[in-house]
Amino acid sequence: MNHRIIAERTEPGGSTIKEWHMVRSGEGKPMCGRSIDLSETELPADAWGTERAMPFCHTCGALYLREVP
Repeated sequence: MNHRIIAERTEPGGSTIKEWHMVRSGEGKPMCGRSIDLSETELPADAWGTERAMPFCHTCGALYLREVP
C-alpha cells in the first residue's frame, strides 16, 4: 500500500506546521481520521521518522508502523 505525508497547519494558509499526518493513497483523510486540507505541503512516505517530518501525528505514526514492514 502506498502512503504520503501531508502537513497540518496551525492556521489555514499559515506558515507554521502543527504536525504531519500519514495518508493512504486514494483516501480522503489521514489515518488518524482528522479533517485536514489534503492540498497542503506533501512529503514522500520515506520521510517518516526523519527531521523533515517532525512533529508527526502519534496516531498516524502508530497505525503506519503496523502497515509497513
